[in-house]
Amino acid sequence: MNKIEKLIKEFCPNGVEWKKLGEVCEIKRGRVISKQYLEIHQGEYPVYSSQTRDNGKIGSINTYDFDGEYVTWTTDGAYAGTIFYRSGKFSITNICGLIFPKDKNILNLKFVFYWLQITTKKYVKDGSGNPKLMSNVMGNITIPIPSLKTQEKIVKILDNFTKYVTELQAELQAELQARNKQYNYYRDMLLSEDYLNKISEKLKNQTKYEIYCIELEEIIKIKNGKDWKLLGKGNVPVYGSGGEMGIFVDKYSYNKPTVLIPRKGSIENIFYLEEPFWNVDTIFYTEINEEKILPKYFYYFMQNCNIAALSTNPTRPSITQSILNKLKISLPPIEIQNKIVKILDRFQELLSDTKGLLPLEIEQRRKQYEYYREKLLTFDKEEGYALSTAQHSTAQHSTAQHSTA
Repeated sequence: MNKIEKLIKEFCPNGVEWKKLGEVCEIKRGRVISKQYLEIHQGEYPVYSSQTRDNGKIGSINTYDFDGEYVTWTTDGAYAGTIFYRSGKFSITNICGLIFPKDKNILNLKFVFYWLQITTKKYVKDGSGNPKLMSNVMGNITIPIPSLKTQEKIVKILDNFTKYVTELQAELQAELQARNKQYNYYRDMLLSEDYLNKISEKLKNQTKYEIYCIELEEIIKIKNGKDWKLLGKGNVPVYGSGGEMGIFVDKYSYNKPTVLIPRKGSIENIFYLEEPFWNVDTIFYTEINEEKILPKYFYYFMQNCNIAALSTNPTRPSITQSILNKLKISLPPIEIQNKIVKILDRFQELLSDTKGLLPLEIEQRRKQYEYYREKLLTFDKEEGYALSTAQHSTAQHSTAQHSTA
């Protein structure tokens, strides 16, 4: 038995009462809210659905169905069983569920939120490849009911940890954004026509190199991908618009240095590859005339482009071969391209080091938070326990230590 369990075991010596969630909470579902409805009824009140991006928000309308504090969960799809704490005025769709206690004198909403965060995923059913967590299943999940005072103490500690992790993450992300901004500034400068002209004048005893402004189709062939499902298993990764798909096949689309440009979806995610790969039809690959342009130089050029502005679809970002073919690029000699690539590679390396360290710090804090959350919410059905004052002090002390680390 660990220290936390020893400290909290002194509470609830006679055990903790357990109830089905449906016995102590109201469980509801949202209503059908289509994209057309969102467009027609635009307003200030958020609408949440079964996704995790943007905190589950899919739009805002001019009315609301709920006003107050609630717990919601995603009922369908890859993120089924994800739990959110909501407050204020909002609506939810039919693939989103809503929970609130029947009696606030017995059950603390935030306690329900934290409990379900560590519980729901094991109840998600993956039928026909579409994960689901329906209302009837949610209603049968059991939840411990310690005293309201104990619930409030647990909530207070977990709120403090949540606040700490959130503030730390915001601080680290701000630092990362500053590094990104610095990198983007130098990349934009190095790829500007003005800078290319200046650097070319200084090379080879002041002999001026000519900078060409040409269309991509003169030096690059843009090729679409194909389905992978008829291929055998192998060690060649398959790429889509979101990057590597976690699928490996026995053939490749291309095996030279290249740049991948998403055709649909995440069109701003540009990839540089030197190893063989297979790509599906949501992403282009490029055959590059390396006598005219270095693949890595082209990669940095595409990173520097405002790809979103080239989209042909306002609702789902899309880009065509014909648009890319006509994109103009300032093309210095290979010697200058090589110098610029080396500088930007170094910046990229420094930025990657930062990206590696900051998420690691965030992840360590999250794991610490999840450790305490699970310990605080692990109620033994036979013996039962709750949080003691000593535990509260220990957790606060731990938070203070990490805050000064």
